[in-house]
Amino acid sequence: MVEDRRAVEEPIISGHDFLIVGSGAASFVAALRARSMGLKPLIVEKRDKVGGTTGYSGGVLWVPNNPVMREAGIADSREKAARYLDALLDPPGPGSTLAKRAAFLDHGPEMVSFLLSQGMELRQAAGWSDYHDDLPGGSQRSRGLYAPLFDLTRLGEWGERLSVHEKYKLPTNSTDLAKLVLAKRTWRGRMTAMRVGARMLHEKLTGSRRRGLGAALQGRLLDLALKAGIPIMMETRLTALDIQDGQVAGIVAEQGGRTIRIASRHGVLLNAGGFARNPEMRARHQPKPTPRWTNANPADTGDALNAAIAIGAATCGMDLSWYAPTSTMPDGSLPPGAQLPFMHHIDLAKPHIIMVDRTGRRFSNESGSYHENGKAMYRAGAVPCFGIMDARHRSRYPWGFAMPGITPAAWLESGYMKRADTLAELAIMLGIDPDGLAATVERFNRFAQTGVDEDFRRGARAFDRYHGDPTCRPNPCLGAIEQGPFYGVTMFPGDLGTNGGLISDEHGRVLKEGGDVIEGLYAAGNMTRSVMATSYPGPGGTIGPAMVFGDLAAIHAAGRASSRDMEAVR
Repeated sequence: MVEDRRAVEEPIISGHDFLIVGSGAASFVAALRARSMGLKPLIVEKRDKVGGTTGYSGGVLWVPNNPVMREAGIADSREKAARYLDALLDPPGPGSTLAKRAAFLDHGPEMVSFLLSQGMELRQAAGWSDYHDDLPGGSQRSRGLYAPLFDLTRLGEWGERLSVHEKYKLPTNSTDLAKLVLAKRTWRGRMTAMRVGARMLHEKLTGSRRRGLGAALQGRLLDLALKAGIPIMMETRLTALDIQDGQVAGIVAEQGGRTIRIASRHGVLLNAGGFARNPEMRARHQPKPTPRWTNANPADTGDALNAAIAIGAATCGMDLSWYAPTSTMPDGSLPPGAQLPFMHHIDLAKPHIIMVDRTGRRFSNESGSYHENGKAMYRAGAVPCFGIMDARHRSRYPWGFAMPGITPAAWLESGYMKRADTLAELAIMLGIDPDGLAATVERFNRFAQTGVDEDFRRGARAFDRYHGDPTCRPNPCLGAIEQGPFYGVTMFPGDLGTNGGLISDEHGRVLKEGGDVIEGLYAAGNMTRSVMATSYPGPGGTIGPAMVFGDLAAIHAAGRASSRDMEAVR
């Protein structure tokens, strides 16, 4: 705890009403809302890039019953969404109380309406269903929203400061990907590839830099924030929370080799991610083998989380992450040419591939939720496990950054990907029981013929089929593994960031053990115990709630400001 550091921490930066630490999507929403309510917000970012892990993401936000859905004529309701969450989520607990779930459902549509009123462009992610759409209240019509392509040149010099994947520069929307990867299989895929090619040509001729996914979401939010005159302080790392008169009144930070204090009149919102890039914290809190295959941004090291814990903030659920299966070298290191772990949820949904443990047995629905597949790896003791595919998968669909039919020589030479003429050979190369694998493949191939996965219901949900291959019948997610050569890779539960952290209430206020509020301190995003607890409801299941509770935090802070003004008048 930092008590009255004013005489020690110089210089003091003041004049701000609402201090926001981190620059994910929730930060921009909170800053825009605070500004609209008469506050003077300040965003503080640790990196030299703005956008956080959201900039690396698919850029979708899951918000039921939203106005974009209604505009598209898609029926939804709060009651239907509540039935879905009741069926999906763990029993209410710390950080995922009934009040917090109700706040998410009640305020989500209003948050979207507010963004639209500020000039934000959002579209419905058509066809991208809830991840458990077969549950009561589940929707096969997407509750996810995405930002359409955005030209980064509109940001001027800030366009170079956006947190985005360096290797992913295709001008594709979030909903393009499912179709684009089927360019060799379907007319929709080929047409999508032609549209993306035309966009690339347009960029070359005009000098534009249109990007989709998280870059589009964060680019548009950053553009709105800059136009609103919201200041952003870069390369400023929080080291402690500053307590004045029993409440959080700012932060102590490092900037350019000096220590500074940044004051905030009406509160601090922490939205700086979890601790995915902190090996010590992961080893202390998370399962073994310790996760280290993350796509979180490099600054996701838990600084802000630890600062809150240091002043007595309660935590919950720090043993889990938001999982996304990845493939690696046998020792767990990245494949040749990879800058970040591959995320294979689209690849695994295709026919002619399965995941097995060392005994050769399947343990999950490979086409299902990426988060559930990661959880299944740990639950089954299948860390690592193995992706087994036949020649048709490798010739028809992408894998990692490799296009269909192209297997980089470095993958085979390094041992990242194994290739063999028979499944028995492949099993020996990977350290899998050959008899177990043979029995599993024989059983799975029967499922492919009938179209019914009797073990894990693969392909039974709309979500499974969304990423399948419609030319494969009778089930777009099931295809026999029978044509050599066969390929195999070692797989681990990669992640999009950690899941669990500070316990916050329905206003985004951070709580102490026992439930008391830490006055002036709010939190949103992956540094909190998610309102979704351990579940991932649909596309944008982390970003949507983060934005909602960032918005609610700003509204509450503005209410505190009004109350103080009234007291001052009295």
